[in-house]
Amino acid sequence: MGRGGEWVRRPWNRVISGEIYRAALLPAAAGVHSSRMPRPDLLETFPNPYPDREYLIAMECPEFTSLCPLGGIETDAAELKQLEGGAPDFATMHIRYVPAATCVELKSLKLYLWSFRNDGIFYERAVNRILDDLTAVVKPAWMEVVGDFNIRGGIKSVITAQIGRRTG
Repeated sequence: MGRGGEWVRRPWNRVISGEIYRAALLPAAAGVHSSRMPRPDLLETFPNPYPDREYLIAMECPEFTSLCPLGGIETDAAELKQLEGGAPDFATMHIRYVPAATCVELKSLKLYLWSFRNDGIFYERAVNRILDDLTAVVKPAWMEVVGDFNIRGGIKSVITAQIGRRTG
């Protein structure tokens, strides 16, 4: 918020379906990188409609973005200074789980994943943080998160983390 408590619209905020993505609104005094990101408080659940049946829910989220925590690469470091987290990283997140009592609501998952956009975070930490945040809210019987990151510096990274045991 600004000095008077007003929210400042930053140029990277997108208007989506006529609404400004609220998690991208930052206080005027804050930089792009904010310790309030990611935002697990955005995650919502609903009761599993078939709690007595083991079944798999698989989601593909091809628009995951975060920032490299180490800054830019040599040729663009000056231009990326204002990002204060470095060059953007892009990934497809694959989330698969066997629900127990609850399921994750998809719009809330989308907003949660968007909350990583301004966060400087390593790939490994992002994937494990997503797994930790989702399991804390959904409490699945089994869950796996796979971060399939775009090539950076000639290296392709795929990070997989899981909890629980699948019986089927």
